[in-house]
Amino acid sequence: MPRTPARAQHPGPWWPAARAHALTAAVLYGHKVAPLTRSKLPAIASAHKDDIHSLCTGQCGTFGHGIHDASSNPEQVKAMFAAAPWAAGYAIACGQAPHHLFGLDLDRKNGTDGIANFHALTARHGFALPPTAAVTTQSGGLHVWLTAPDRFVVPNTAGLLAPGVDTRGTGGYLVGPGSAGTLGRYAFAPGTDPRTIAPAPAELLALLTARHDTTGAPHGQDAGRPAAGPRRRLDGLVRTVREAPGGERNNRLYWAARTALAAGIDPATALGELTDAARETGLDEEEIQHVFRNAGKGAARDRAGVRG
Repeated sequence: MPRTPARAQHPGPWWPAARAHALTAAVLYGHKVAPLTRSKLPAIASAHKDDIHSLCTGQCGTFGHGIHDASSNPEQVKAMFAAAPWAAGYAIACGQAPHHLFGLDLDRKNGTDGIANFHALTARHGFALPPTAAVTTQSGGLHVWLTAPDRFVVPNTAGLLAPGVDTRGTGGYLVGPGSAGTLGRYAFAPGTDPRTIAPAPAELLALLTARHDTTGAPHGQDAGRPAAGPRRRLDGLVRTVREAPGGERNNRLYWAARTALAAGIDPATALGELTDAARETGLDEEEIQHVFRNAGKGAARDRAGVRG
């Protein structure tokens, strides 16, 4: 089990409820969970601020790897919350066994109604969602829980299907019901059963795959597909950085930069566009340049055929 730092302070006012709800999700429903702050970011600071190039996902034996720390083991969950007494909520990892959770994040904010836009989308394409678990969000939106086939890689997208309609899949997470945000709490929607997570309609998966494929980014069941050209590949890498959750920003930027440089994409173009995307996520210039220096070293090893 990862080492747990000593508790630095007494638990905050949201901590007991967040921990209790996270344990319920893990023990009763089998979800893999990890603590979050009220800002919906991982509550445990990165374990590798000065060692980004390692791309460690927990092999080092400590916490601080974002959603990679998520677990359904109750002792592991307790240890994570002990390491984060300021936690106010918890993340539920998507795309992992046993549920292979696929989340639809329907936002209602800034004048956009993702719920209405999604209903219009389903009507236009002739399908409907089956009864399934759903969570009301702090902004009046809705998280719809679905399952995807175990070999289908659901992408994390923002507005790809329709304005205000985001998806959370492999490598992403949903804020768990019972979590406290800055504007309110998340809760199961009235009339929904947390034990009922319906399979995603085939029409929805096909629509998501077709639209995501136009970026050249990875998607479900893509083995044997021809590699995308440099422009499409760079677009996919930029999207990956732009959509990174808080605890994954440095790692995703490193991976994208190393991939672009090793693939022979024009360095000035690649690093320029990746810099713009990283700034949008909140990274500062010093962090970005530090990541790029390490990515350059990694790309040189890749081109030389050296792993690591």
